Amino acid sequence: MKNTFGQNVAVTIFGESHGEEIGVVIDGLAPGITIDHEFIASQLTLRRPAGKISTSRQEKDEYRIVSGVFEGKTTGTPICIIIPNQNTKSKDYSATRALARPGHADYTAYCKYHGFEDYRGGGHFSGRITTGLVAAGAIAINALKKKDIHIGTHIRELGGIKDREFDNINGDIEALNKKTFAVLDEDAGEKMYKKIEETAAKGDSIGGMLECAVTGVPAGVGEPWFDTVEGLLAHALFSIPAVKGVEFGKASDLKDAYGSEYNDSFCIKDGKIETVTNNNGGINGGITNGMPIIFRCRIKPTPSIYKEQDTVDFFKNEEAVLKIKGRHDPAIIHRARVVVDSVAALVICDLLSGRYGTDFLA
Repeated sequence: MKNTFGQNVAVTIFGESHGEEIGVVIDGLAPGITIDHEFIASQLTLRRPAGKISTSRQEKDEYRIVSGVFEGKTTGTPICIIIPNQNTKSKDYSATRALARPGHADYTAYCKYHGFEDYRGGGHFSGRITTGLVAAGAIAINALKKKDIHIGTHIRELGGIKDREFDNINGDIEALNKKTFAVLDEDAGEKMYKKIEETAAKGDSIGGMLECAVTGVPAGVGEPWFDTVEGLLAHALFSIPAVKGVEFGKASDLKDAYGSEYNDSFCIKDGKIETVTNNNGGINGGITNGMPIIFRCRIKPTPSIYKEQDTVDFFKNEEAVLKIKGRHDPAIIHRARVVVDSVAALVICDLLSGRYGTDFLA
């Protein structure tokens, strides 16, 4: 089983949706990084459900850091963060144990773990496990801020409704990180919110697209071929259960463009080398060019819906009909946004530590 990511700054996640506790271990993070408990708590709040557009399962996420921190600073040894599960209703899942929920990992987990997996709430495959990534990511985000590296994500598209693109990127990032529903255009945000409410009323779910920007990463970070910036980010981002597609720059917007339209011309601005456009998302040859790193994540609709669906009983090997009960999100894109920020921060920390040494972030 592979639950660890990273070479220089490594992250290991553990736990199950309805288990006693979930958590994360961060290994390789530099000593001397300040632990801001208020910021960690605020980031966890952004991941938690809120209102009619989210599940009714509420967890306090009262995390504990049990190693790797002393007198408010990282020690350089592994940091272990533990988060209790308190609001579970495991009986919601016992009646449908052998029914493969469409879009979920019930059947594939059964095939891999031979029936010994904890199936309640999706077990180890649940989005609940991303809580540890957000807690770890909060530490990474703060470390990067000290190096003037900033990360922000917004809902670029949902249900045919589009938010505006990044413009004044650092200003946009600052604004987004103060919002629970992360959009740049408030009118578009209101329409998206209403769309999710309408979807919930139908017992269905909806997905969309997130767009993330990372500013301040110097040119020359990343390795060619197998450890490219795109490759490592995509590898980690695809660990987020809802992510079904990752693209960099304006790959899909300019899929029919000519080279003369897609290429980013270089220029000198205030004595610094930049590109006039940023269609490649700040990366050339798998290595950062100093421009903002821009990528997008396609988020699938929540697989748990309140409509009847055809499925199979994999104990009896026969077809069946499933109608899910319990507590589920009509959309998870607004909650996934902080998970994307967190994963991006952890990957950037890993890349920077590989380029400049682990003490770079101290």
